[in-house]
Amino acid sequence: MSFIFNIVLVLHFLGLASLIGGFLVQIKTKPREVNTAMFHGVLTQIVTGIIMVGLMYPLHASDPTSPLPNNLKIAIKLSVAVVVLIIILANRKKKSISDGTWAAIGGLSILDVIVAVFV
Repeated sequence: MSFIFNIVLVLHFLGLASLIGGFLVQIKTKPREVNTAMFHGVLTQIVTGIIMVGLMYPLHASDPTSPLPNNLKIAIKLSVAVVVLIIILANRKKKSISDGTWAAIGGLSILDVIVAVFV
């Protein structure tokens, strides 16, 4: 079971790389847009995050030394990721997005990383 958890964790990291990479690649470009990397990255983050939380409970039941999920952290991270998804979906079809929208996507994505590390 821990092997499956680790594979899902790798996919979660790849989703993070895709989301933030899609943001960073546009630092010097104009006009900015919601690219496919951002869209698929945030979807991967949400789906794999939910799967990981679901796997943590049976892992803890079979091995009490494995940690239970921090529900406050999970709630914050999921909420931020859903907000990012809503922003991306609302602007996905537009030919360009404002600098503020672009910064919100990147800033909230980086906030998710900060919550993952420090909470």
